[in-house]
Amino acid sequence: MKSSAILGSAAAALAVLSAPAQAQFRSALEVSEATARETANAQKQIDQLDDQTASLLNDYRANLKQLEAARRYNASLTRNIEAQERQITRLREDIDNVEGLQRAMQPLMEDMVARFGELVDADLPFKTGERQDRVARLSGILDDPEMSAAQRYRLIIEAYQIEGEYGRTISAYEGTVNFEDQELTGEFLQVGRISLMFKTPDDSTLLIYDPAAGGWTNLNRSYLQDVKYAMRMAKEQTAPDIFFTPVKPPVQAQ
Repeated sequence: MKSSAILGSAAAALAVLSAPAQAQFRSALEVSEATARETANAQKQIDQLDDQTASLLNDYRANLKQLEAARRYNASLTRNIEAQERQITRLREDIDNVEGLQRAMQPLMEDMVARFGELVDADLPFKTGERQDRVARLSGILDDPEMSAAQRYRLIIEAYQIEGEYGRTISAYEGTVNFEDQELTGEFLQVGRISLMFKTPDDSTLLIYDPAAGGWTNLNRSYLQDVKYAMRMAKEQTAPDIFFTPVKPPVQAQ
């Protein structure tokens, strides 16, 4: 607006000047107009450069944030990798320790199985086939390459637990015995580990196992009703109650 007023004043002044002066003035006026245009163009360029500078600055700041985020992420990855490497080292040490423990456990398990077999042989001969099969299975797993030491040890402990239960329960089951050169079929009554009896279905034969004699002997028939009652208890055919059972003294282990 101010420039237009100046140019208007210059045009008015031009009207009162002589021809040579007018030519000089017009030339100066053109130079002034050209300078004004150049100044305006320069200002536009400055404004554009200012906008570009601001945009570049924003991009730079954004890149700095991304770089910082990348640095933190890399630092986090480094910590995770280091933690995993420490864990791998510990696992390798644990594996070495486990392998050493397995080597130490092998002779222990062999002794446990051998002792288990000795206990079964020295015990009352109840459920003989089942228990001897268990001993054979335990002997077979000791060198089984497909089983870990932990699995073998667990099976051995389970076998000991089953044997332990025999000493706290009564059981009635069918089977045969050899007595006086005869094979008799009947029913056994196992009372923990303190007594093992046998009777035929017709109650004509009533026997008790004598550890000291290493065989079966006749049992006084006064125990027949107690034996039959205990058998019904073992089969859960009657409520638990007190009953009398004969006891033969055990043989002392050597």
